[in-house]
Amino acid sequence: MTTVLGSEVILAENVTMVTEFLLLGFSSLGEIQLALFVVFLFLYLAILSGNVTIISVIHLDKSLHTPMYFFLGILSTSETFYTFVILPKMLVNLLSVARIISFTCCALQMFFFLGFAITNCLLLGLMGYDRYAAICHPLHYPILMSWQVCGKLAAACAIGGFLASLTVVNLVFSLPFCGANKVNHYFCDISPVIRLACTNTDVNEFLIFICGVLVLVVPFLFICVSYLCILRTILKIPSAEGRRKAFSTCASHLTVVIVHYGCASFIYLRPTANYVSNKDRLVTVTYTIVTPLLNPVVYSLRNKDVQLAIRKVLGKKGSLKLN
Repeated sequence: MTTVLGSEVILAENVTMVTEFLLLGFSSLGEIQLALFVVFLFLYLAILSGNVTIISVIHLDKSLHTPMYFFLGILSTSETFYTFVILPKMLVNLLSVARIISFTCCALQMFFFLGFAITNCLLLGLMGYDRYAAICHPLHYPILMSWQVCGKLAAACAIGGFLASLTVVNLVFSLPFCGANKVNHYFCDISPVIRLACTNTDVNEFLIFICGVLVLVVPFLFICVSYLCILRTILKIPSAEGRRKAFSTCASHLTVVIVHYGCASFIYLRPTANYVSNKDRLVTVTYTIVTPLLNPVVYSLRNKDVQLAIRKVLGKKGSLKLN
């Protein structure tokens, strides 16, 4: 026999199964939440406008129809959806007393968040390979990175990202949740949710850790090897101007890689028992808000091709209005 009470289902065996979670978020900060709402709303609008600008400019300017900017456009699209999964709900919760999310919605939020996050990691690794092919094998570059190859690689990143996400979400939500339902975070992330399980989670956590190594450490090592080869090739370029130009095409990518992989590794490549809510929330804010904002800022401020394309697109719009 089963009875329903509030956010819990009570079974005949006196086991209370959780059907809803309470996202504590920034509730401990009291009145500061209103200020946080304003700041995060501004940052969210900046992320949307920045990434939409990058996507639009790459689409409209034919000079950016190259593999590097193709992957950048996909990364910006993924970043846009990535933030959409987390930030709107967080903004609503900052102004709300009831911060409830259903069991199913919590699982879906984690699935899409991890799916886009892992896709981003794989895309950054792919962008590192693109730079390696362009600088170390320029004569074979058109063959190595043909449009057909680029399309297949991008699709593989998305499929791999969401398959890995499905695996992790299944490992988390296959556990029994019976009693505690307060998630000490502003969204359904792995560590704060799995800590609420009312059984031993060691095996599941170990498997999740292995997944983390595969999607974080392996692509990062791949990027490191790629850049070692790039550095060796750049040092062989005789002119200082040639070396500077070659390295400038990699600087933006390296900046995003360091921030993204650094923050993600800090959170996901360690035991759940080491989860410290306040410090971890600060780091999580970095890779859920700052990194998606960093992507368009870095690529628009440090990349002359994108700057020129933005001016051309804006110039065309201005001339159309005058006509």
